[in-house]
Amino acid sequence: METTTMKPPSILLAALRQDRGGQILLALLAAALVLVPLTNLVVPEGSALHLSTYSVTLFGKYLCYALLAIAVDLVWGYCGILSLGHTAFFALGGYAVGMYLMRQIGTRGVYGDPILPDFMVFLNWKTLPWFWQGMNHFPVALIMVVLVPGLLALIFGWLAFRSRVTGVYLSIITQALTFALLLAFFRNEMGFGGNNGLTDFKELLGFDLQAPGMRIALFVTTVLALAGAYLACRYIVASRFGRVLQAIRDAEGRTRFIGYKVESYKLWIWVFSAMLAGIAGALYVPQVGIINPSEFAPINSIEVVIWVAVGGRGTLYGAVAGAVLVNYAKTYFTAAAPEVWLYALGALFVLATLFLPRGVVGLMRRAAA
Repeated sequence: METTTMKPPSILLAALRQDRGGQILLALLAAALVLVPLTNLVVPEGSALHLSTYSVTLFGKYLCYALLAIAVDLVWGYCGILSLGHTAFFALGGYAVGMYLMRQIGTRGVYGDPILPDFMVFLNWKTLPWFWQGMNHFPVALIMVVLVPGLLALIFGWLAFRSRVTGVYLSIITQALTFALLLAFFRNEMGFGGNNGLTDFKELLGFDLQAPGMRIALFVTTVLALAGAYLACRYIVASRFGRVLQAIRDAEGRTRFIGYKVESYKLWIWVFSAMLAGIAGALYVPQVGIINPSEFAPINSIEVVIWVAVGGRGTLYGAVAGAVLVNYAKTYFTAAAPEVWLYALGALFVLATLFLPRGVVGLMRRAAA
């Protein structure tokens, strides 16, 4: 498919026409936009068709993870950058929204201080730290959701890619990055709630966070964000830029030899992916009601890689499928047999690597052929 003379909408439409999996994904998301609010708000609670608010929140969380998985698949599946630290960007986006939500508590907190969050009063802080200034304004929080992860990714990527750090060495460095942030955010003096993190949120934009209508609004926003992210990523990988990314993945040395600035391409997609992860974290926090340093844990980033591998690396929609399937299994097993979940997760990754190198999507393609 020639893309050099095509306009962006034409490139995207042409890519979607050849993307059966993407069509199915978008159709399912469109159906969810209609069915979930209908079954939760309209269908009576006593009906077998009623969807509980708990389930709405659970599905919303799965879709936040799916957005994070797309961000990882974009850099791993199409550019060959195996990131073991994307949950750092996810958590930073979550903390940005968490700070806004904490400022909305006001006098309803345990200590009733209209300015300082409860944990700062408990730690005997006298003034609000400079980096909390302005976080009581929603637009400022939204800017921080993408600015902070993007800026961190820009600095980290510029240092790593210009030094031509690749392969397993880059993966290890990304894991070290998220572990360093984990240790930093655990400290009370950092001003982010220490080990307990940020929680006890009351409202968002003046609306009760626990109200069923707000839960539906958050779910709908997450669905739209996931669909938008998928379309944006599909356009990127179908464009000439995406072809260069795949050339870098398959033969970085040759791509550099013929004149492409490999480091610039990798840096751009790395920063964009980090911003997507930050958006995923921002949508996640108001739905689960807490953000703490455990979100930085390296094991979480490894889990994301497992989602992508199980679903199908280099497909985008496979990453969504893997995130939803693995997290549904996690929800089931952690309730039914919590002591075996980690063993099951490890076995799933090994089996997917050995017998399903293209993931569930590849298996379905072979079955349909």
